[in-house]
Amino acid sequence: MFKKGPIDGVITENLRKFVDERGWLCELFRHDNLDEKHYPVMAYTSLTQPDTARGPHEHADQTDLFCFIGPSNFKLYLWDHRKNSPTFGNRMVLFTGEDSPMSVIIPPGVVHAYKNVGGKPGIVLNCANRLYAGKNKKEPVDEIRHEDTPDSPFRLD
Repeated sequence: MFKKGPIDGVITENLRKFVDERGWLCELFRHDNLDEKHYPVMAYTSLTQPDTARGPHEHADQTDLFCFIGPSNFKLYLWDHRKNSPTFGNRMVLFTGEDSPMSVIIPPGVVHAYKNVGGKPGIVLNCANRLYAGKNKKEPVDEIRHEDTPDSPFRLD
């Protein structure tokens, strides 16, 4: 059902680490580089164990701004599930993380998952444009989960 190809609205940006004797620094995003609709309202970080996946899932309204900077490397899977999108039915796979630092903006309706393929625990930062569970965590969570659906078309290799 899905074919390899770019996905409309998915924005990737290679990130640059500035290294010196103290370690390194990396800018993750700047408001002067983002469309207002992508401005983060919250951020979280997660640690994913080697050979472990998170997702696939999608959001009805939320845009994710993931930052993969290491340690470890990730395989990021994206499926355009938006029927009104010019790239509906496309699938992208990106390799990112310690060896290829990248930020990725994932719009609503794009199913996404990532797997730690780097052999060591890996950290991912997400700067979402919506609050998880709404203000004061009193609203439904904007998440459509696909990982436990046996006949899901959203399969990781």
